[in-house]
Amino acid sequence: MNLSGKVAIITGGVRDIGREITLAMAKAGAKVVANYYAAEENAEENAAETVRLAAEFGAEVITVPGDLMKTEDVENVIAKAVEVFGERIDILVNVAGGIVGRKKIEEQDENWYNLLMDLNFKTVWSMTKAVRPHLGEGGSIINFASQAGRDGAGPGATLYGASKAAVMGFTRGMAKELGPIGVRVNALCPGMIATKFHDDHTPDQARVNVANATALKREGRAEEVADLVVYLASDSSSFLSGNNIDINGGLAFS
Repeated sequence: MNLSGKVAIITGGVRDIGREITLAMAKAGAKVVANYYAAEENAEENAAETVRLAAEFGAEVITVPGDLMKTEDVENVIAKAVEVFGERIDILVNVAGGIVGRKKIEEQDENWYNLLMDLNFKTVWSMTKAVRPHLGEGGSIINFASQAGRDGAGPGATLYGASKAAVMGFTRGMAKELGPIGVRVNALCPGMIATKFHDDHTPDQARVNVANATALKREGRAEEVADLVVYLASDSSSFLSGNNIDINGGLAFS
């Protein structure tokens, strides 16, 4: 796939799936702005390593810190993209988000609700709203939903599942709204992908059980997800919009 001349913003773009997407976009020829959450452990090191890896094949990648739950940080990411690469932005990939922790309904409070919904849905809404004036014919937005958005998530992750279901609905709505100006909007619903996310939040035995339940009998790899994102960003997928695409090794079918 050829993304030469295109400008892409990747939120959460310096580690795990986000880094693989940043590098895959860059290898395809895109100029990439990779956002990251500076307060996260090893964030600066991850950002520097992402730029170093991109430089090995001569790619144009910049990194921009920011908490995308804050309007001013969202606006700064867009401003930096425009400052470095110009007014037009062709691709937005909303990776940023997470499960944070697990709480049953009796343990949840309003602060927990706001955190999960803001982290996983408000960030997608905010970035889409902010990038809209810079999008045009041939533009593509790829959101990260989750298999949890389809099945309600596992124990203690109901708000995570609900927030990802909101992303799925928003994806369909924006596909209708932006289609007339030539912008496509799709989302991915990953299953078990081997990342730090699952290292932190999923018990080892649960990962084994899920992997064994897939048709392919394994976890997915971050680069496999990145390849699909590049396809959805490219003109090769020019008639795909409004889809929530499963990538789960045959664990569940929609």
